[in-house]
Amino acid sequence: MPRPASLGLRLAAAIYDFFPLLAIWMATGAASIAVTGGQLDYHVWWYRLLLLGVTTVYFVLSWRYGGQTIGMRAWHLRVVDDRGASPGWGAALLRFVVAQVSLAVLLLGFLWCLFERDRRGWHDLASGTRVVRLPRR
Repeated sequence: MPRPASLGLRLAAAIYDFFPLLAIWMATGAASIAVTGGQLDYHVWWYRLLLLGVTTVYFVLSWRYGGQTIGMRAWHLRVVDDRGASPGWGAALLRFVVAQVSLAVLLLGFLWCLFERDRRGWHDLASGTRVVRLPRR
């Protein structure tokens, strides 16, 4: 089985993922401005929910199809289930939801991988996944 990914590599992939997410958020904002005729209030509930939705779609689709986000591909990381396959829909969505909880409690769920034997965070433990390092080609 491939080696577990370190917290440092996971953070590097997360930083890298910020850039495609930023582009997605900007496109979502532009579409929202067009739909509202230029009267978009960035603090309105539906817009924040829309941004959360497109963020969820980015991660869940990436993990479900191929097990990698763009940032994870750059750093040769992959999310796998116990069989070594990409996580299913339910596991990918649960992983995203628990990751949000981990963020909300000052990153404790992510820091958990520093102490867990297989370097899994709360979101990995809850969803039955792990992040592994892929061999470089």
